[in-house]
Amino acid sequence: MRYVSTRGTAPAVSFAGCLLEGLAPDNGLYLPEAYPVVTAAELAQWRGFDYRALALALFTRFAPDITGPSLRQIIDRTYTAQIFGHDEITPVATLESGLHLLQLSNGPTLAFKDIAMQLLAGLFEWALDEKGETLNILGATSGDTGSAAEYAMLGKRGIRVFMLSPAGRMSAFQRAQMYSLNDPAIINLAVEGAFDDCQAIVKAVSGDAAFKQRFRIGTVNSINWARLAAQVVYYFKAYFAVTKSNSEVIDVSVPSGNFGNVCAGHVARQMGLPIRHLIVATNENDVLDEFFRTGVYRPRATAETKITSSPSMDISKASNFERFVFDLVGRDPEKVKALWGRIDGGGAFDLAESGEFARLPDFGFLSGSSNHQDRLATIRAVYERYGREIDPHTADGIGVGLKHRNVGVPLVCLETALPVKFEETMIEALGRPPGRPKGFEGIEALEQHVTTLPADIDWVKRIIETRTGSVTQARQSA
Repeated sequence: MRYVSTRGTAPAVSFAGCLLEGLAPDNGLYLPEAYPVVTAAELAQWRGFDYRALALALFTRFAPDITGPSLRQIIDRTYTAQIFGHDEITPVATLESGLHLLQLSNGPTLAFKDIAMQLLAGLFEWALDEKGETLNILGATSGDTGSAAEYAMLGKRGIRVFMLSPAGRMSAFQRAQMYSLNDPAIINLAVEGAFDDCQAIVKAVSGDAAFKQRFRIGTVNSINWARLAAQVVYYFKAYFAVTKSNSEVIDVSVPSGNFGNVCAGHVARQMGLPIRHLIVATNENDVLDEFFRTGVYRPRATAETKITSSPSMDISKASNFERFVFDLVGRDPEKVKALWGRIDGGGAFDLAESGEFARLPDFGFLSGSSNHQDRLATIRAVYERYGREIDPHTADGIGVGLKHRNVGVPLVCLETALPVKFEETMIEALGRPPGRPKGFEGIEALEQHVTTLPADIDWVKRIIETRTGSVTQARQSA
């Protein structure tokens, strides 16, 4: 298994190579040269697997350069009931016949990002030990990636985390989860701007080859293939949970901002998982919905990116979208390079009249958007009908998913976070605070450790230079 860049000029690399690189040297994103195909016989065999066995079966395909015993050890150490609160790891709740909720938020930071990030930490540690190297992780978060990365990487040998977040644009709970960590290997940077500004800085720093090499910069955002690959596992797990035979198909609705979560579903579908439709649910920042309806991809400027009550999706430039477009245009890197040349220059592109956009139905995507009143109504309806609290992002996914529901086809909606992370909106919807899991009482009152800075690449580089130096302390054994 070799990995190639969507922009076509970076050399093909192994899994370990793209794991530590994150962004390819030509600023493209890594994907397998060809998706591994799961046969009918394998699909039948996997139906009886638990989560760990399923993850091992998939990662044996994705990461053949990791020896079997090492891979099994990393997976077995990651996916435990102690870490995720349930031996199923991603249990499915059936709301009613044919309507299911895939529970992805039982990890340490109560969001779906934990599932991939916990594995990524183990993979990083393995790769760094193999090479005797250290890694400075540079990431951007719109709310959940940051805390998931920091809690996963905390105490890992040879790893330091620099995490950028949009100042004042996350919930109080999300800020507290990240900023209350007091460890020299965790550096929180609040950027005066939107998530897209944070993401642009991460890409720009990663695109500076000399700086990246000098300071050993890696990424944990879903531009890192390994993180996306880890998310593929729960699509298979959900399919087996809601069907009785592999002759059935399902629809999956996914709240989407950066396109990473639903892109993992796209990969699973390309591998042969019987998904009929992948439903992309956006909030008021509906750039992705606009593309799937019209063929126009038009990222918004920071000033145009709306602050909403589903803040983790307040994104107007979806980094993972490039992976899907690479497949849509027949894996032609020259076309992708030309299209993203327009995007990187602040423009847009329109595929409406192209033969490529005519192929969109082959990939099974549908889309829709949700606004504040929609998500409040969905939160209330789900609680009144099923007695279940859902967070605003999950509400976007359920609300849009139900608009595309087809009787006779199971609809799986992905839960992306627990409601406690968005208390203000939950109070508005239900008239009371949501339930708070044990151990998170009073988290907002903890002392916070964060540096606020302009949306400026040079500022971030200077902080990395200042805080890196020796990594002896970060390499202390966990």
